Amino acid sequence: MKTVHQLLQEKGNEVATVGPEESLFTAMQLMAANNIGALLVMDNNKLVGILTERDFSRKSYLLNKPVKDIQVKEVMTHQVAYVSPDFSNKDCMALITEKRVRHLPVLENGQVIGIISIGDLVKDAISEHQFIIHQLERYIYSTPE
Repeated sequence: MKTVHQLLQEKGNEVATVGPEESLFTAMQLMAANNIGALLVMDNNKLVGILTERDFSRKSYLLNKPVKDIQVKEVMTHQVAYVSPDFSNKDCMALITEKRVRHLPVLENGQVIGIISIGDLVKDAISEHQFIIHQLERYIYSTPE
């Protein structure tokens, strides 16, 4: 299985962020424009939370005010599960399952260097399984009878 470092090399290190004081409406526009399901909430280059579609759908209506009047910090998840570049795909899948999250920021020396989603992990696992199947088929069909 690949490490997070290897996964980030393949997919890139681009991370969409938003500030805690931004409006929820602005954050949702950013998610829609980038076709993503989560934004890292950064304050002075420090990770302070994560805002997901789940946060929006479950928490914003409880505030009973217009989305343009809600700040990101009012609905974001403050306790963020994260990984380091040396975590394996398997480690990440276990953490995602345990914490019931879909996105894991990648931190190195306290700095955000990327983000891994459940989709990234599943795509890598499928690719690895397809490779193994291909190798086994080659072995089977190349063996003399």
